[in-house]
Amino acid sequence: MPLMKFDVMEGRDDAQLQALLDAAHGAMVEAFDVPERDRYQIVNEHRPGRMIVQDTGLDIPRTRDVIIVSVTSRPRSEASKVRFYELLTQALQTHCNIQPSDVMVSIVTNEDADWSFGHGRAQFLTGEL
Repeated sequence: MPLMKFDVMEGRDDAQLQALLDAAHGAMVEAFDVPERDRYQIVNEHRPGRMIVQDTGLDIPRTRDVIIVSVTSRPRSEASKVRFYELLTQALQTHCNIQPSDVMVSIVTNEDADWSFGHGRAQFLTGEL
């Protein structure tokens, strides 16, 4: 936890996707101070035309490299969220050559009772986590 989902256009090879996931996880660990093995990531690949990412009138250029990162997490401070956006775009540019203009992020917050990591238990509530 947090759970990260990545929506990307088809065409990246396994090494490129692994670099993307590693870069994003590094940003998450640093910004949200989560443990290294607190890693839950899902990649959804879309054919061209199946993913439209415009700029909300902000004149942000998008390319075929555009990604949407959806994060589901327990509550985080505004400062840590802003730091995550910065670290994520820096890491993706450095390690994956993805321009910051091609990175859109949405964070959805939920509570401890909304998580079960297995065995039918709510580990945040039981004290296991």
